[in-house]
Formats: sequence, C-alpha cells, structure tokens
Amino acid sequence: MTSPIIGRVTPERRTSGARAPEQAGRVISAGAVPEPGTARIAVDLLGGDHAPAVVVDGALRACQADPSLQLILVGPLEAADALRRALPPADRARVSSITAPAGPVDDGSAGRGAGRVDDGSAGRGAGPVDHESAGPDRGHLPPAGARRGDGPPIRPDRAMSRAAGPDQALSRVESGVRTAILAVAQGHADAVVSAGNTGATVTSAALGLGRWPGVRRPALAAVLPTVAGRLVLLDVGSSVDPDEQTLAMHARLGAAYAAVVHGLVSPRVGLLTIGTERGKGDRLRRAAPAVLAALELPAGGRYTGLVEGNDVVTGTAADVVVTDGFTGNVLLKGLETAYALIRPPGHDDVPPRAAILLGVGGTVVVCHGAATADDIAAGIALAADLHRRAAVPVIADLIQFPAGHPSPAAHEDPRGGS
Repeated sequence: MTSPIIGRVTPERRTSGARAPEQAGRVISAGAVPEPGTARIAVDLLGGDHAPAVVVDGALRACQADPSLQLILVGPLEAADALRRALPPADRARVSSITAPAGPVDDGSAGRGAGRVDDGSAGRGAGPVDHESAGPDRGHLPPAGARRGDGPPIRPDRAMSRAAGPDQALSRVESGVRTAILAVAQGHADAVVSAGNTGATVTSAALGLGRWPGVRRPALAAVLPTVAGRLVLLDVGSSVDPDEQTLAMHARLGAAYAAVVHGLVSPRVGLLTIGTERGKGDRLRRAAPAVLAALELPAGGRYTGLVEGNDVVTGTAADVVVTDGFTGNVLLKGLETAYALIRPPGHDDVPPRAAILLGVGGTVVVCHGAATADDIAAGIALAADLHRRAAVPVIADLIQFPAGHPSPAAHEDPRGGS
C-alpha cells in the first residue's frame, strides 16, 4: 500500500444555524429548502467498461432531466459534440468539454495548461469550429500543454505529478479523471462523476482536492435500500485493509453523511462482522469494537455494536454500517445484483448505484465500472444534489466539530435523501 497522502486543502467551514437534534433515530424536520441553483458537474467520459458511449448517454439523460445542470465533459471532443447535437440548440451552451492530455506527466513547470475548456465556440483568433465535419483525428488527445477552445485552462498540479513520478506516462483513462478532479480544484466545476478505476479516482481526489484533517484514508460510501429505509454502507472499495483507527474515522464519516443527507438525528452505527457474539471475527473485527464504543460520533450518533449481513437488508439494527473496503465492495455488488433480479426491499425509491467519496475537499461521485446510462445519470444527479445541499462542507464541519455543532436540518431536502 502507498503511504498516506497529506491533504493540502482545508474544507470551507459552514454552519446551518439550525437547532440541535433531540430525538434519536427520528428524521429532522425540514428547515430552509435549498434553491435548485446551477450545478457544474465534471464528467469523466473515458471511465467505465463501456465508455464513452454509455457515459455520453447517461450525461445526456441527466442534462435533459435537470434544466439547471451544466456539464463539463472530460475526454474525446467528438463524444462531447455528440451530446451537444442531441440537445436542443438553446441547451447546447450548458455543455462544455475539456481535452484530457495523455503521455508524459506534466508538472506545470512550463506554465502551460494541461487541458482546455472547449465550450464549442471558436478557437483563438479563428472562425467557428465545425464540429460535425471535424475529422476522426479529433478523438486523439493532444499532448500535455495543448490547448483547444477559448475557455480557461486546466493547470497541471505539481503534487499530483510528483506522486505519479517524472517518467510515468498517463493513459487517456487516467488523465481523464485527473483532469476532472483538477476542474473542481481550480473552480471550473462543482463536482466530479467517474465510473473509472477506483484507485485512480481516490488517489487523484486526495492529491488534487486534499484530505480533511484527521482523515488518513477517504471512504467510499454507498446507500442501500432496506426494509426500514436507507442505510449507509462504507467503505465499499477505497481502503481494503484498514486498521481500527481507519474504521473509527469511517464511522464518523458515515454518521455525518446520514445526518446531513438523510436527515437522521443520532444515527446508529454498527460494525459488520460474522456474528454478534463477543470475540467473533478476525483480528480487526475483534479490536475495533472497543475503539468504536469509545468514539465521539457526529450529530449525536451512537455505536450500537456488531451487525450481520441480514441487518444490512432489514435496516433495523443500524443506519450506518462500517466495514473494510474489500468486504463492503463484495456485499454491495451482491446485494445490488440480487435487488435487480428480485426487487429491492421496502420501497421502490431505489438509491443511485453510485458512491460518494468522503474525506476529501470536494464532491466526488464514483459509479460502477459496469454502470449503465441510467446509473451514470443517477450519479450525476446525486453529485448535483450534494452540491446544492452544500453537503460536503457541512459533513466536514461535523467531522471537525462533532460536539455542539448546529444540526444539518437546514440542509435537509424534503424530496428525500440521496
């Protein structure tokens, strides 16, 4: 495993000004409903098993469903052109594109941009670009420092380049998610959605956006339907071999997410294992309960003890279930496949098949590599919703200031949690 990456960005502190929670396990009553607002989502076109076609299809569906959505498509320009052509002329300005340069890693020392936002307008000093008649060579990504369009450049990040190594060449796929992350870091986008390699996404986010203080390993959190409601499961693939301190931080991240996004007061946190009897499980599962029991959880959260796989389906024992990324990923994929065949439990309001990366200084949503167009659209909608709620800054506040912090009620959306 690589050594922990030191974050460089401290999340913005925001408070909701709402009253502190009082009743455990109850949904917080709605406060001020957030305005829909514009959400600028950077979408990694080359992430996923069936990219870019499925990603373009999903991005188109998301754009059609949300008139306040703006998309920054990172990858082949002809794929972005295809999406633009499918939109009514009045909506095409909502879609821009960034080329993701492949080849040797650029540390920015030359002072040139790693990519360029292309809003479909003219090149520098040239006439309008005819996207439909452009040849196939436009699909080949330009070398580092090349520019297209007349939008603001995406600057190379030296920390990301140093971590990659001076002699490493980036593939188109790796460069895509890096460039999408940098679009957020440099203020061109509000969130990232990728169905690409999880490791590359997590590493790029930690380097490009920075980690929150105290977070050694960010966590991927997925939401599952249960008989009792929605349940947060983490980690589902970011950290496959955590220690008990990492699980403790993930418990805090999960409790904060459940409070902010699901509107739960005093969310219940359980540790996934093979039995509820004391001493069951491997070394990690035997050592973690004492750490979790002594933990101060955000939003009045409380550790309720050990839970088993059946508890993940019923949702009666915990609102948040913590486990290692290997076990969580296996469980997540198994349950999602089963639910696709026999219908999910409880209700038809199925959460998106996507995970949010918690612990970094920005909104990053990760879809499955085998994501369908509907999954991509749902992931983009999730990213937009989290941005509009200011969910990530509020969660960061709860992690840094767990005691006496105002309730996230003002950010709860009565339309339902994500």
